[in-house]
Amino acid sequence: MATVQHANFIQYGRRTGLPKSAPTKRSGSATSTQNQELTVGVKLADGTDLRQVKVLPRREWNRIQESLHSNAREIERIKEARANREALHAQSKEIVQNWSNTIVGQRQKKLQARKLREEKEEEGRVKLDIEEAKYQAEKRKQAIDKAKTIQYFQTDRIKSFHGALLLTEVLKERDAQVELKKQKEAQSHGKDHELLKHYRAEYERGILEDQHKASKRYQERQKVAEYQAMQIKEHVKQQDQEELEDKKEGEEVRKLARLHEWEQKKLEQVRRQEKMLVMQSHKEHEQNKAAIRALEEQQEEEENEEIRLFAAAKKKMLRLRKQKEAELFKEVQDHKNKMTNLLAAQLKQKVDDEDSRIIKATKEKEEKLTKERDEKQHKLKKALKSIAEHRDEQLTLKERREKTERRKALEQLAVKVEADQVFNQKQYEKAVATKEHKKQLQAFHMAQINDRAEKERHNREEELHHDEQLVNLLSIEEEQFQEYANKVISAAKKKGQNPYPLTKAAQAGAGGGRGPTFDGKGGLRPSYMTADGYGVQLPNCQRSTTESIKSKCESGNAAVAKKRLGFVW
Repeated sequence: MATVQHANFIQYGRRTGLPKSAPTKRSGSATSTQNQELTVGVKLADGTDLRQVKVLPRREWNRIQESLHSNAREIERIKEARANREALHAQSKEIVQNWSNTIVGQRQKKLQARKLREEKEEEGRVKLDIEEAKYQAEKRKQAIDKAKTIQYFQTDRIKSFHGALLLTEVLKERDAQVELKKQKEAQSHGKDHELLKHYRAEYERGILEDQHKASKRYQERQKVAEYQAMQIKEHVKQQDQEELEDKKEGEEVRKLARLHEWEQKKLEQVRRQEKMLVMQSHKEHEQNKAAIRALEEQQEEEENEEIRLFAAAKKKMLRLRKQKEAELFKEVQDHKNKMTNLLAAQLKQKVDDEDSRIIKATKEKEEKLTKERDEKQHKLKKALKSIAEHRDEQLTLKERREKTERRKALEQLAVKVEADQVFNQKQYEKAVATKEHKKQLQAFHMAQINDRAEKERHNREEELHHDEQLVNLLSIEEEQFQEYANKVISAAKKKGQNPYPLTKAAQAGAGGGRGPTFDGKGGLRPSYMTADGYGVQLPNCQRSTTESIKSKCESGNAAVAKKRLGFVW
């Protein structure tokens, strides 16, 4: 069968929409037999009916695939061609970049040579800079050492020591002069005149040399004095500048303090104004409440007054009506009495034939009076009815007015309650904001206090550290001075000079005093002056007995010291 022989056949079911293959018509029994065989083998293991399958040849399948994937293949081909071109371009650039016979290669070679030349020049400049820096550092070091030496020689202690050195030279010179004087005296007693001349020449030569040395020392001292005066001027100028800076800083601090005081006063004033506003608003609120209460009371009084007036008017109308009725009744009675009297008089004057006419006139009169009375009664009823209608209308209007006023009062009360709530809310928010501001201000003050305490502690530590460094510096200076003094004393001893002034000036402890040394203050030796107008410095007469008593007291054996002083307890 074709489905087995061809390896690239593709099964398309009814889902692909391809038309079914039309069965071929065959005749006879061969056709039926073949159909039976095909019926047996037209179904696969998964139940697919091969009669519903479209079989395509490989050429047709390839054509369909090419038509479906032609765009993708074209894109792949374009990408591959671009990649090949870029690879060829990179390869050509890699080959060309090392060529020296091109313009770019020559330019690159020149740039590289220039770079190497600049690097060598930079290395040379760096070496020169390093040598110059070393030379300048050495010069600065020499100048600093010289300045330190000059400054060290200008200290009081070194000056006093140099004075002692000068005193030893003077003493030596005095001894030499005494010896010379003895020699002169011996020569005057018969020594050789030549020897005297020789000594005199030596003496004069020594005097000239001493004068030359003295003038040289004087010139050096003058130079040192000028340098010291210049330094003093610089120090004074620096101190003046520091004082100006301190004054400026003090002014700034005072300005800041005044600004802080002004801000505090402003805050206090704002708080006071807020309190006054709150108090004023509360007073206005109370006044408004009192005014509203007075207005309500006035309205009630007016309403009560209207009611009283209405009742009084009603009573007055009733009283007037009764008076009117009484007057009408009295008039009627008076009229009746008059008519009766008139009729009686007429009856007396007229004859009996006039009785009918009198009766008729009386009847007409009575009818007229009755008609008038009925009209008056009708008018009175109408007036009473109008009064009642007016009263009902006024009562209705009063009720409506009361309802309207009550509604307005309720609305005003609601508005007041809402305003009170808003005011209370604002007061609460203001109180919360004030509390928060106070907390922030408290935190700021605490931070300032902590910063100030930290600064003070830091300043104390710096002062202690400075004192410690000062003590160390004093001990180092003391060691240097003792080393220098020992060298000078040794040289003086070798020269045969008297070392006593140098030994006295080279005592341990700076300060120039005669008191005991303070070990905790860098070995300073203070001065103790007499408490009189002269202010003479007291001597230090400390002997071995004092040290013995101090050692016994410090060791706790006070009985020995007391016995030594003559105490008996």
